Amino acid sequence: MKQPRTPARLIALSAGFAFLYAPIALVVLYSFNASRLVTVWGGWSTHWYVALFANKQLMASAATSLEVALASGAIATVLGALAGLSLERFGWFRSRGLFAAMIYAPLVLPEVIMGLALLLFFVALGLERGFVTLVIAHATLSLGFVSIIVRARLAGLDQSLEEAARDLGAGPLTAFITVTLPLIAPAVATGFLLAVTLSLDDLILASFNSGPGSTTLPMRIYSEVRLGVTPQINAMSTLLIAFVGVSLLLAALAGGRGQNQAASQYPKLKRE
Repeated sequence: MKQPRTPARLIALSAGFAFLYAPIALVVLYSFNASRLVTVWGGWSTHWYVALFANKQLMASAATSLEVALASGAIATVLGALAGLSLERFGWFRSRGLFAAMIYAPLVLPEVIMGLALLLFFVALGLERGFVTLVIAHATLSLGFVSIIVRARLAGLDQSLEEAARDLGAGPLTAFITVTLPLIAPAVATGFLLAVTLSLDDLILASFNSGPGSTTLPMRIYSEVRLGVTPQINAMSTLLIAFVGVSLLLAALAGGRGQNQAASQYPKLKRE
C-alpha cells in the first residue's frame, strides 16, 4: 500500500538528503571560490583547478592512486567474480565454509588489524613496501564486496538459460562466456567500480603498506589537511566526485547493453 505524502515525511526526507549531500555540494561550490580563504566567498574562479594541475606532488599522488585502484580493482573483480561463482554454482564442497570465511573476513575485520596483518605478512615474505603491496592490500579488501555483488546476481539468474546452452552442446566455459557472463555483466561492472572506489578512498591500509614513492592521494590529502584545508583540496575532491559519477553512468550504460544483448540471443528460451 502506497503511503501518503505528508509534510512531516517530506521534511524528514529533505533533512536526510541535506545531511548527506550538503557537505559534498559545499566542497564542489568552494572549489570555484576565488578567495584563498576556504570559508570566505570571493566570487567565481577556476584558478584553483589551474593551481591543482601545477601541483606536482598532488598530481603524482593522484596518478599513483588511480594506477593502484585500476590494478587492484581488476584483480579483485576477477577473483571476486570467480569466488562468487564457486559459492553459488558449485554447491557444497569440502572446506566451503572456510573458503567463504576467508573471502568475507576483510569485510568485518577492522582495517587497522587488516593493515597490520598484511604488513607483517609482507615483512615475512621480504617484500618491499610500495606499489605491489598496495595493489595486493586493496585487492584483498575489495574482492569480498565483488563476490557478494556477483553472487547476489547469480542467485537471481534463471539457470534454465545455462542448462539450455549445455543441452545444445556448449561446454562449461562456452556456456559461461556466451550466456552467464553477459547476464552478470552489470554486477561485474558494479563490483569493479566499487573496488576502484574503495581503493581510491582507502587511507588506513595505504598507511601500513605504502612505501617511498607510493604515496596515495588520501595520504597526501590527510597530510596537507592537518595544516588546514586549501582550495586545491576542494578542487581535487570535485574531480574525484566527477570521476565516480561518470564511471557509474558508463557502467549503467554498459550493463544495460549487456542485458539487452543476452536477451536478444535467447528470446525463445526466455519465453519458455
